[in-house]
Amino acid sequence: MTLIKPKHRHRARRLVLQALYQWQVSGNSLHDIETTILIDNQDKAFDREYVQQFLRGIPQELADTDSLFLGFLDRKLEEITPIELAILRMGVYELKHRLDVPYKVVLNEAVELCKLFGATESHKYINGVLDKAAHQLRKEEL
Repeated sequence: MTLIKPKHRHRARRLVLQALYQWQVSGNSLHDIETTILIDNQDKAFDREYVQQFLRGIPQELADTDSLFLGFLDRKLEEITPIELAILRMGVYELKHRLDVPYKVVLNEAVELCKLFGATESHKYINGVLDKAAHQLRKEEL
């Protein structure tokens, strides 16, 4: 098994976020978006398996993934920005399916992406929602 470097996984998360955002906003085929991202970044080092797993898995489990954090929102889903929504979906999906990644890493990466791409102070909201989801999904780790 090949050990994935943290910076390669971080880059993969950024690419997944960009793809999910584009998918949500444009309504274009996620398959086409994935293909474009993989081609555009073929000369860069990142965790390709992670990108493919998330871009295929999140849409397949969208309702289930959303249901895992909806109860922790203090507003309607439609009021969540596309960036925040993409980060929540990524975080919950990772908490559920990537048990090899510690929950603190999942939360930290989500917060960092939110600081980079989200609204001012939105990282605090995302952290709070994902922390509650982590308590539900990763009880044994806490």
